[in-house]
Amino acid sequence: MNSFELAKTAAKLLDEKKAEQISVIKIEEISSLADYFVIATGRGSTHVRSLSDELEEKLKAQGIAPARIEGYRSDSWILLDYQSVVVHVFTGEARDFYDLDRLWADGERADWQNGQEG
Repeated sequence: MNSFELAKTAAKLLDEKKAEQISVIKIEEISSLADYFVIATGRGSTHVRSLSDELEEKLKAQGIAPARIEGYRSDSWILLDYQSVVVHVFTGEARDFYDLDRLWADGERADWQNGQEG
């Protein structure tokens, strides 16, 4: 699975679990951190944990495990690092505060719903 397919799969899995404001941002041209960021919002800390648990479980079933997970004890932000794709799951307040969408505005928005990379 290439980076975009992984990002698209992650976004779709989060969408199925009722994540909100899902963004896929192609950052490979502007950063060495990853090829894509997937950013999603949960309705609260319990939903954020549920979203990240579901994503981790479903991708592991496909043989894809995160290199690391950060913030699981946090009430507001969990990061799942799949090396070429980094998934950020926030509460609404944390997403507004950290504003990664603005911070990475130089990246290209990928249309994950229609399969277009950006």
